[in-house]
Amino acid sequence: MKSRLNNPVLAKEVKLRFRSSKSFTGVLFYLLAMCIFVFGFIYTTTSLAGTAYFKPSESVILFTFLTFIQLGLVLFITPGLTAGTISGERERQTLPMLLTTSQSSFQIVTGKLLSSVLFLLLLIIAGLPVYSMVFLFGGISPVLFVKSLFFLFVTLLAIGSLGVLFSTLIRRTTVSMIVTYGSMLFFTAVIPFLFLIIIQVKQFGTMGMTPSKTYVGHFLASINPEIFFASLLAPELGMSVQEMTQVTFPLWIGYLLFYGVITIGSIWIATKRLRVNMKKHK
Repeated sequence: MKSRLNNPVLAKEVKLRFRSSKSFTGVLFYLLAMCIFVFGFIYTTTSLAGTAYFKPSESVILFTFLTFIQLGLVLFITPGLTAGTISGERERQTLPMLLTTSQSSFQIVTGKLLSSVLFLLLLIIAGLPVYSMVFLFGGISPVLFVKSLFFLFVTLLAIGSLGVLFSTLIRRTTVSMIVTYGSMLFFTAVIPFLFLIIIQVKQFGTMGMTPSKTYVGHFLASINPEIFFASLLAPELGMSVQEMTQVTFPLWIGYLLFYGVITIGSIWIATKRLRVNMKKHK
């Protein structure tokens, strides 16, 4: 049982990544940027308001900005960390040696994925003291704070899994990275555009008639990270989406199910395709 849980690939990747001074330099600059933004926001807000205190309503705005900054961090850094995990080994001609070890395909794929995920988790956890400063001023519940971190992790794991999948299927790291970023842009830019088109067409077609349900529009809204996190931070927005689509299914369940399937499916396909050219599969 202990040998199954042991993952030498993960141990090696974590040691290489966290022993590098570049990793901790990146964490340092990230924290500096977060501190500058938070204290700059507080100073600007109190100066414009002409008060010496920070209101709870302003704390909610600050929390919203910080959440979307963390979301942007996940969306734009994860593809760069995961899209070259397998293809990079292939380009360095070290993948055949890795495949001849006793490690299973699942251990290799998950080891590569988790090493990148752990680095991003380090960034998020390192920023928690700055992120949690909003509790000093009120307006934010701990439950909302935990929910935001949980769904950030779900998003991080799903996009990281897609990056590892494309890195396994595509031989070149550059092409794999382009496809991964393209997938991320599809979820973040194309899907909300399609959602708006569907809602406009529905409203135009039902003028003066009883509104009909739009399952496709509700599905697109539930899998878009920006719409979902906006509805998480502002529940009235989620209610507006349900009114527009006439579907009462919770957005968070659709988001969790969709990206859970993406994560499991990507890992499964990457595991199956890693040794596709070998006679013996592990």
